[in-house]
Amino acid sequence: MSNHQHLDDGMRWRIVGRLEAGQPQVQIFREFNLTPNVVCNFWKQFQDTGSIERKSGQGRPRATTATEDRYLSLIARRNRGATASQLSRDLYAATGTRVSREIVSKRLHETGLFARRPAVYVLLTSTNRRVRLEWCIEIGVWINGQPFSSLMSPGSA
Repeated sequence: MSNHQHLDDGMRWRIVGRLEAGQPQVQIFREFNLTPNVVCNFWKQFQDTGSIERKSGQGRPRATTATEDRYLSLIARRNRGATASQLSRDLYAATGTRVSREIVSKRLHETGLFARRPAVYVLLTSTNRRVRLEWCIEIGVWINGQPFSSLMSPGSA
């Protein structure tokens, strides 16, 4: 996590105004509680471009557009059991945009959708059930304050 604080335009213009007036950079960065590089970069940018606005579009461009993000969210809601890989293939088939399953997961997380797939359990066969019942009776499992064996005997109700 970075400690970047983006200065508003008013603060930037005050810094540049003081630099134009001849105030030393050391005084300015101490007064505004900034690093020397920030003040120096503001001054260089102002001298080169005549402006101090932040540059837009910095950083890596997103792999998907807002429309594609909405489409991913829509198909994920329609098919709740689909995996991220399947959704990635669906997006490619529909829009021609190839993205990884990690990107799909990130986009779904941004919209509040998370993978909650039910765990797969081994189904109990009749033999498993009979063996479990015998085990419960043998060790005397208690349910609701009564031994399990008394619950299974006829006429215990």
